[in-house]
Parts: sequence; C-alpha cells; structure tokens
Amino acid sequence: MTTQLHTIAFTHPNLYKDSVALMRVAQGLLALPGVVNATLQMGNLANKEILLEAGLLGTDVKNAGPNDVMVVVQARTLEQCKFAEVESKVQLAGTQKKTISNKEYVQSIEPTNLAMGMQAFSGRNLAQISVPGVYAGSEALKAVKLGLHVFMFSDNVPLEQEITVKKEAYKRGVLVMGPDCGTAIIAGVPLGFANEIRAGTIGLVAASGTGLQEVSTQIHRMGGGISHAIGTGGRDVYEEVGGITMLQGIELLVKDANTKVIVIVSKPPALSVAEKVIAALRFAGKPSVVLFLGQELQGVSHKTSKAIYFTNTLVDCAAIAVKLSGIKTIASKAYMLPSRPIFSKSQRYIRALYSGGTFAAEAQILWAREGLKIWSNVPLDKKFNLRNPSKESFQHTALDLGDDAFTVGRPHPMIDQATRIDRLMQEATDPSVRVVVLDVVIGWGAHSNPSDKLGKAIVKAKKIAKKGGRNLGVVGFVCGTEADPQVLSVQESILRGAGMALAANSANAAWLASQWVK
Repeated sequence: MTTQLHTIAFTHPNLYKDSVALMRVAQGLLALPGVVNATLQMGNLANKEILLEAGLLGTDVKNAGPNDVMVVVQARTLEQCKFAEVESKVQLAGTQKKTISNKEYVQSIEPTNLAMGMQAFSGRNLAQISVPGVYAGSEALKAVKLGLHVFMFSDNVPLEQEITVKKEAYKRGVLVMGPDCGTAIIAGVPLGFANEIRAGTIGLVAASGTGLQEVSTQIHRMGGGISHAIGTGGRDVYEEVGGITMLQGIELLVKDANTKVIVIVSKPPALSVAEKVIAALRFAGKPSVVLFLGQELQGVSHKTSKAIYFTNTLVDCAAIAVKLSGIKTIASKAYMLPSRPIFSKSQRYIRALYSGGTFAAEAQILWAREGLKIWSNVPLDKKFNLRNPSKESFQHTALDLGDDAFTVGRPHPMIDQATRIDRLMQEATDPSVRVVVLDVVIGWGAHSNPSDKLGKAIVKAKKIAKKGGRNLGVVGFVCGTEADPQVLSVQESILRGAGMALAANSANAAWLASQWVK
C-alpha cells in the first residue's frame, strides 16, 4: 500500500540563490526524518514548467516571480513537512550571529554583481556563474567584457546566447567553459564537480563532465598528472557553436609550456567540428589523444598517426596519455572479481543506473559491440529511446540519472543517492533483472560519503531478490582518487563489503556486466 505524502509549498520572495546553493539546502532537507522530496527553484518560467511536469506546481508557488525562490517539500507526516518548512526558511534566510559596527558591516558586504567582485578581489581573472539559465548568458557576457574567463555551471541557456558569448570571448581572448559545464581544473584549482589530481604535463579539453573526471582520475591513478582540464559544455561541439571553446582550449594548451600532451574527450562532435579539432591538433606540434566517444557508430573513423592517437574508451584514453607523457605507469591495483553468480532462467537483463551521462554512453557502445540492444533516456541510437524512463526500464537499459527527468525535486545523484536507491529497489523486484551496474563519483562537490547509503541499499536489494529466489548481480566502479576528500579506497571497501563486484574503471565494469548476461 502506498503511503499518502503530505506536501507544503511556499515562495520565499525577493531572494536570489544560485542553483548550487539551492541544491545544498535541498540535500539538507532530504536528510530530515520523513522528508521524501525537496525541491528549491528560482521562480522563472523554465523552472515552473519543470515543476508542472512533475505535478508539483501548486497554487502556492505558481505566481512566484523570477527573483523568488519556490520551495516544495513532501514528507510522510504533516508535522515532518512543517518542520522541514521551518528549517528551509532558516537555511534560506540565514541568521546574524552578532552585532557589528557600521564599518565592519560595510566591509562584510558580499559583492552582488561582477563589478563589485572585481573591486573586492583585485587580480582575479575567472568568474564562476551559477544562476538560472535565463540570466546566465547575460552575466557571462558581462564577465567576458570585463576581461574574465568564465566557468558557467548554469544550464538551460539558449543556444543563441551561448554562441554570442563565446564569439565575444574569442574576440577578447578569454575562455568560456560552459554552459552546463560541471567540471574543470585550472592550474590545480578544481571547479564544480572535480577531483583532486596531481600536477603534471597532460592537458585536457572535454565536452563531457564525467568523461573528464574519469580520464583525469585514471591518469592520476596511473601515475600521471594534469596541467589543466578545460571543460567546454556539451553543446560546444555542435555545428552551430563550431567548437569555439574546444579550439581555444587547444590553443591555450599549445602555448602552455607545462603541457606536453593534449587530450580531447567528447561525445561525437559535428563532422565539421571534428575536422577543425583534428586540424588544430596536427598543427599543435604536441602529441595528442582523441576520444570522440561513439563516433564509430556514425560510420566515421580516424586513423591514428604518430602525432594523434585515437581511442575508444575513457581508460584507454588515460593510459595512452600517460605513456606519451613519459611517466612510468604505476602498476594497477588488483581488483579481485567474484565468481559469476548462479542466475535463474528468468533473469536476462542489465539495468545500469549511472549518475554520469558519459558513462551511460560508453556502456551503450561497449554493449552494442557485444550484440546487446540497449534502451536509454540518453540513447546513442534514437530508436532505443525509453518512453517513460523515470518510471520503468525495458529489457537492457542504461539510464543517466543526472538527466532533468530524474533531478526534479532532488539534487543531482552525485550529491544525493535517494533517486538511485529508489530505482535500485525497483529493479531488485523485477524477476527479469540479472545485473545492476552502478557508478560512484567522488571528489569536490560530491556527497561526502556516497558509498555508505548506497552500500546499505545494495545489501537490501540483494535481499529483495533473494526472497524471490534470485541472485542479483551488482557491478560497479568508483570514479575518484585516493587524494579526494572521500578517499577512493574507503569508498571501494564499503561497496565491496556490500557485495558489489568492483571494477577498476567504467569500461571494465561495463564489460563485466556484459559477460554476466551471456
């Protein structure tokens, strides 16, 4: 029997908070007793449409303005809802702990615009933008005209605005990373969801956030290091944008004396963009590694030369880059995989629950080579598009749980595991499921201990399947390093103890899952 949830919705007027701050508040609310859903969004039209589709746009928030915060909380009891409401208001409003003088007050005022920020922090040359998409383009343009590089975490920015901002940035000699850029490492400083990577001579330019994370962490684990890791945003490689940031990134890495090897990571770019990128790398005079993930599925292939090496998986991309850098590769840690479980005849399918879209894409490619047909909410072959991915899977399924369909009312799965755990329980009850595949991404900005709750959920899922007379296979990997705040070995130990068959990287995890369904 389904328990009826209680809902409280309200508007916090005239208060701006960026998306990261709102996600953090939502994460805190979800940790409260009985709270099932918590969504905080600025009251612009795009966010209202998202809430409407989720059935959460009630009368209490539908009239919110773009400068108001919309809050919707669902809990098991009305008292739990009210407690969460009070806590959300405290978190949003903040409190003043002590009385200060007028002079101290003036000095303590945080900058409220880019011009104030330039005055308060002289010498800075990069602006990080995380505002609703309807405003992000104009803020990025202001930053560019002030001579600042831009890291644009914001998504839902109109494509024409991205093109305008990037063209202006190109003219002024500054870089725009994004929009929807989740990861970068500039001169050792992590931006967004990034990992702790040692300094080195390998420079990356990536139109893929989790792809950049997996390649950079594998480089670190193999003994290599990073000079810079430049994110571009996924649309940068569209024909309309023309790869402006990717080409700028290559040019910057060519000029950087510390960079000896250049790495490019992207889902399939437009052919015209791919040609420009390859031409730029040939002209670069530095050895390069290129991963256009899944381009062979489009019938396009490139021949590896002495200057440019083409590869097909994220881990191979990292391995070639480390070899080209001249670093003696550290011996890989042994991953002792358990023997193949005994499955019942009804169990036939893989269900992959990824937090990273690039991992879902790589898995689809590897599984297609094994002759498997993969359904997805982010399919590489559009004929395998899931009709209702937020509700159900079909046959072999690879999901990107970081997609908008899964993040309404909840933070990204790198921050909170609730959505993934709910789906894991659902898959565990399906007698046709043989193997569940999971990624765990750690690093700056991610959950402080993601394997704890996920590990407990894996144990529970296996028990659910066992009650049905089945063994549930769980395969996965951790994207991260020993230097990350969550510590790679600690996270792996928890997952291994919970019964996960742990692989060393994303490609190996996908391969193992395919072997278990043959």
